[in-house]
Amino acid sequence: MGNSLKAVVAFVPSDECQKYLLEDLEEMPVDKMVDLSGRQLRRLPLHICSFRELVKLYLSNNNLTQLPPELEQLQNLQILALDFNNFRALPLAVCALKQLCILYLGNNKLCSLPLELRLLQNLRTLWIESNCLQQLPEVVCELSLLKTLHAGSNALRTLPTRLRGLCELRSIWLSGNLLAEFPSVLLHMPSLEVIDVDRNAIRYFPSLAHLASLKLVIYDHNPCRNAPKVAKGVRRVGRWSEESPEPRKRSGAVIEISLSERPLPPPASKAEPEAEAC
Repeated sequence: MGNSLKAVVAFVPSDECQKYLLEDLEEMPVDKMVDLSGRQLRRLPLHICSFRELVKLYLSNNNLTQLPPELEQLQNLQILALDFNNFRALPLAVCALKQLCILYLGNNKLCSLPLELRLLQNLRTLWIESNCLQQLPEVVCELSLLKTLHAGSNALRTLPTRLRGLCELRSIWLSGNLLAEFPSVLLHMPSLEVIDVDRNAIRYFPSLAHLASLKLVIYDHNPCRNAPKVAKGVRRVGRWSEESPEPRKRSGAVIEISLSERPLPPPASKAEPEAEAC
């Protein structure tokens, strides 16, 4: 079915038209995965909620603004992708899916997250990038098993101090926010392996050498005058990283190393992280 026809049919609310978009998906697939990404869906067909053994449900890149309460019947669901939709609020039915370990909410219009999110105590990976968050919702700090947090491309200026209670957190991705200072709470999280604060407004970086588990720090595209100090073996991506030395200081002034002294490495690229397995 062509995308143009899908777009027209998506506006018709009848069950027949919505089922047409599913291309005759009548029974749960053997692999317990349903991928309805890019189907121009405006609502989730209810019969999908009858697939009680479903483990993975991908609803990315549709026109969804809400989900039916019947979604909570999918109590075996472990991966739910709702990114690239039009959600302004997270449907509460999602918070009833207690086996979820990976939740994709990026590229929506979320300004907050409900307190009920704390019920997802098996959640390991949370993607909330490219939303309208002006602060990291405190409820995220109650997801005790969270290992990976993607919160880039929002409007975050600070991080809550309670974040340090997430002892399992291994990587935090904060690029493209409004951080004017390096979040001090991260200095008290020794289990962090990856810190990404690319494309913020940070002018000074404190030492990160005491973070024993740190493997990678990405700090490029900040107006900083120093690179974060790190322990031996930790990779830095940004100005004055391993490939280009920091400026020399003389009598309190910062003297840039001349181009003749500075090596010319290939530009560093930031690899996209892979979603963790449950």
